Amino acid sequence: MQIVTSLEELRAARRLRPAPLGLVPTMGYLHSGHISLVQRARAESESVAASIFVNPTQFGPTEDLAKYPRNLEGDLNLLEAAGTDLVWLPTPAQMYPTGYQTWVEVDGLASPLEGAMRPGHFRGVTTVVAKLFNAFQPQRAYFGQKDAQQAAVICRMARDLDFPVEIVICPTLREADGLAMSSRNSYLNTDERQAAPVLFRSLNAARAAYYAGERNAEKLRQIMTDTLIAEPLARLQYVSCADYDSLQELQEINGKILLSMAVYIGKTRLIDNFVLEN
Repeated sequence: MQIVTSLEELRAARRLRPAPLGLVPTMGYLHSGHISLVQRARAESESVAASIFVNPTQFGPTEDLAKYPRNLEGDLNLLEAAGTDLVWLPTPAQMYPTGYQTWVEVDGLASPLEGAMRPGHFRGVTTVVAKLFNAFQPQRAYFGQKDAQQAAVICRMARDLDFPVEIVICPTLREADGLAMSSRNSYLNTDERQAAPVLFRSLNAARAAYYAGERNAEKLRQIMTDTLIAEPLARLQYVSCADYDSLQELQEINGKILLSMAVYIGKTRLIDNFVLEN
């Protein structure tokens, strides 16, 4: 596995890698969910690349950039074991040099849900992903379904800006009790970790009602809310039953939908979602 730090090194290494190249962008502190993306890329691509970059522009002023978990040595070992060929480790100064002033923004899809709760977040995401696409020139890029709105926004950006990249969205990986795998799970103490699967339970409750015939979106949101507030350590930020394509909140359900939520367990903010369709 080749590890590079500068953009010039990356471009030189990329020229030597056979196509198609599959890219897995990460912020590090990797878990089995990230590695499943690498494994999918390995199965579908001649070359597999990854980036490790904790992107400062997608963190708000009150968010956890400084304490975001990091384990570079462990990450590199996991990537090598999964068959990664090339890893780029850029620095913030490389990605956003002095005088930097160009941003990529997606209107509409980036506005509700996470966009409403975390102003500026998706501007940081789409800008850094666009830069990674330009740097790596991949044929495919792999993202997880757990960050459903992020996946939708990146797909829209790639279409709108004519990136010749296939965006591959891979299933959410979960712990045995249903908790979606996330680097932020490491923040949870023992009691909080026991409480955290309430997100999964609330999604399951709404899904059961949906497949039993419930098509009133507000009732599904209420089912999720009732399940969440029954957990003393959970503090609800939002629950959503939205149209899958537009991410706009629904009243009556007619097609494919996204159930999603953001919940604080103690001081740790967790998100999760299900996609439902007939």
